[in-house]
Amino acid sequence: MPYANPTSLVSTEWLSQHINAPDIRIVDASWYLPAENRDPKAEFEAAHIPGAVFFDIDEISDTDNPLPHMIPSPEKFSSRMRRLGLGDGNRIIVYDGSGIRSAARAWWMIRLFGHEDVAILDGGMKKWLAEGRETSDLPSHPAERHFTSRFNSLMVREKAQVRKNLETAKEQVLDARSAGRFSGAEEEPREGLRGGHIPNSKNLPFNQLISDDGTLKNSDALEVEFEKVGIDPKAPVITSCGSGITACVLAFGLHMIGHRRVSVYDGSWTEWGLDTDMPLSVGEK
Repeated sequence: MPYANPTSLVSTEWLSQHINAPDIRIVDASWYLPAENRDPKAEFEAAHIPGAVFFDIDEISDTDNPLPHMIPSPEKFSSRMRRLGLGDGNRIIVYDGSGIRSAARAWWMIRLFGHEDVAILDGGMKKWLAEGRETSDLPSHPAERHFTSRFNSLMVREKAQVRKNLETAKEQVLDARSAGRFSGAEEEPREGLRGGHIPNSKNLPFNQLISDDGTLKNSDALEVEFEKVGIDPKAPVITSCGSGITACVLAFGLHMIGHRRVSVYDGSWTEWGLDTDMPLSVGEK
């Protein structure tokens, strides 16, 4: 079965053929955990897809918030998009150096602030390089472009809303972290963070949506993954993870199979796990 939203994912072959189209804008949204010891901005400067601009997930955020890369104000987001030359009338293609991970966060943010014409490059920079496609080390100097921000609050959840959902159970909560972190058996990478998960949440590690070659699994395989963990396709879903990055991979997967009511818990486990007033569960379920 084909994807429900096929235009939200483009192949490396498609991008290679359309790279010079006047309405196409390419975005590198690479981001890595500190333990990975990778500098995404330095890697971008050394080699990126020609014409790409760098979307700094840590900077295009609410930098006054002690939590990592929380969403910024609409004003800040519009300002940063404008500086990157991303705006109205553009078809934005997002990639990252992992395949599909942080690109999903940028995809979600761009849609959150009202720009629907955005897609993820399937397989990302890893696939692009594996195929021997052209890269550039030239600095990007995009012409500014107006970005009209239309914030969609239905796409994001705050801690109080997730806490309230424990009582109402109106929304399913799906956690993208590894099984070990979800159960509490594995230590969290951030100091002071409790182990475990939001009570009554389900676990689907984000990498289970990705094929061995780094591309997104097909629609049928995605549906199987969500079915295996007990997600009701007719009920709304809140996705969560460690800090709001890979939760967006789950949101993207649900979008690709046509799920219409998906939101991301922006603070995710970093916010919930640090707050000792928030209940938690440990174990596999």
